[in-house]
Amino acid sequence: MSNRDIETLVICGSGPAAWTAAIYAARASLAPMVLEGDPEPDMIPGGQLMFTTEVENFPGFPDGITGVELMDRMRAQALRFGVRVESTSAASVDFENKPFVVQTTDGRTIKTRSLIVATGARPKWLGVPNEERLARSGGGVSACATCDGWAARDRRVAVVGGGDTAMTEALHLAHLASEVFVLCRQDRLKASRILADRAMSHDKIRFLWNTQVVEVLGEKTVEGVVLEHTVTKERSRLPIDMLFVAIGHKPNTDFLNSQLRLDAQGYIWTEPGSTQTSVPGVFAAGDVMDPKYRQAITAAATGCMAALDAEAWLAR
Repeated sequence: MSNRDIETLVICGSGPAAWTAAIYAARASLAPMVLEGDPEPDMIPGGQLMFTTEVENFPGFPDGITGVELMDRMRAQALRFGVRVESTSAASVDFENKPFVVQTTDGRTIKTRSLIVATGARPKWLGVPNEERLARSGGGVSACATCDGWAARDRRVAVVGGGDTAMTEALHLAHLASEVFVLCRQDRLKASRILADRAMSHDKIRFLWNTQVVEVLGEKTVEGVVLEHTVTKERSRLPIDMLFVAIGHKPNTDFLNSQLRLDAQGYIWTEPGSTQTSVPGVFAAGDVMDPKYRQAITAAATGCMAALDAEAWLAR
């Protein structure tokens, strides 16, 4: 831990947004400190990309790169510019006083003039047997069709959910997969009319109503799912090659204790065209403030913006 009395900038997180912010801030001589996080059952330092096998849509890697290697490279680049990294998380932050006070999960106290929150979001899982195990091992369970849809080419896949996210995922996969099953717990969709109509009129997409997944089948890769009818409780098996869970994400904001303004979905609100939050000197970047795109490249872009915004705010 640094011996500084007051830090200039602390960055919470260790995904593409956090490391990009750290690189820009370090090059601007802000001497940033990164709290990269503690390992948790469904989230580890490096963020969601640590559970992604192949990343083929991040510019600069024509042959693709694994999520783990991409995060390792970003971290190494930040360290090259002198970024200080602490293997702990922010347990709480006090924004009432200046400088801000960060309490870490290992019991330390850090005072800082400015803060970038880049703690990301975690997918909501179904909580059924084998689901998260096969998601972490790259065995065919995913929460992002844009990220992992490339592996669905000419394969039978299923999407769980009935909202806009699920319909968007299903339509994206329909361009790649041989057949797409949408598994909906109810007998109707919650999605907007236009997305629902597009999905229901697509000749590759089939809907299974009043259906929930109770188990994912497969040892190393997905081989199918066990389904249960929500009304009759009758069970059946559906052979598929991949399962996409599209029931939403939860931004990692609990440690903020509602001190920052959030939007209707629980993501950190930022001023239009900026990463400035409702508290001056506190900025947000990446999936914790982005309910729409949730891509590595967009997270990195907002990390750059947050560092530039923090630099300008500190200069004032």
